[in-house]
Amino acid sequence: MSTRAVLEVIALGAEDAIAAQAGGADRLEVVTDIAADGLTPPVETFAAIRAAVDIDLRVMIRLADGFAAGDTQRLVRVAGELRTAGADQFVLGFLDPDGGVDLDAVERVVAELDGCAWTFHRAIDRAADRDALRKQLADLPGLDTYLTAGSADGVDDGLPALLREAALHGEPGYEQRILVGGGLRLDHVPTLRAAGVDAFHIGGAARPEGWERPVSAAAVGEWRAALDS
Repeated sequence: MSTRAVLEVIALGAEDAIAAQAGGADRLEVVTDIAADGLTPPVETFAAIRAAVDIDLRVMIRLADGFAAGDTQRLVRVAGELRTAGADQFVLGFLDPDGGVDLDAVERVVAELDGCAWTFHRAIDRAADRDALRKQLADLPGLDTYLTAGSADGVDDGLPALLREAALHGEPGYEQRILVGGGLRLDHVPTLRAAGVDAFHIGGAARPEGWERPVSAAAVGEWRAALDS
């Protein structure tokens, strides 16, 4: 029995969210400031999106461009404010200057999430050792997904790593779902699906007119059809 693949779409506001849900998205990644690759949105933005749609929302916890945690106390405070506002799924990931996981920062934020589901995002694609990072994070509560392109340079370069990791699914450090995103194109989908990948993340691909324009329900629908075929 084949399971329906998860389609996650980046949403910057309620208009994006409504279009993405109409096109067949299963889940939204809620961010602001896409020029900085997606930062924590204002609580008001989350609340407006939550009121507009009934699909799952994963909210970014990231205060500045790059992969350093920065002010961990502030990260924890922001996570708590989002929890209070009703957020129950999150996206985060922090590295130290050597490209190792910043375990202290991740653990402190995750403690504030109190068991909520979360994605470790594309910081894994900048890690010095992907396998070591996965094994260090393996037992953290709530971690169920890695958002990855397999490479910092995108899916074209990362495909071998993605296929290798998909084949390891279920082994220690590899229990989490692989959510592929970052330079993902429709022509990558058949190879990834054949390898068992069942979750896909799009941003620019949902906006054929660019980031200045909202999500296109038709573009999302094209992805939905490709994933379901």
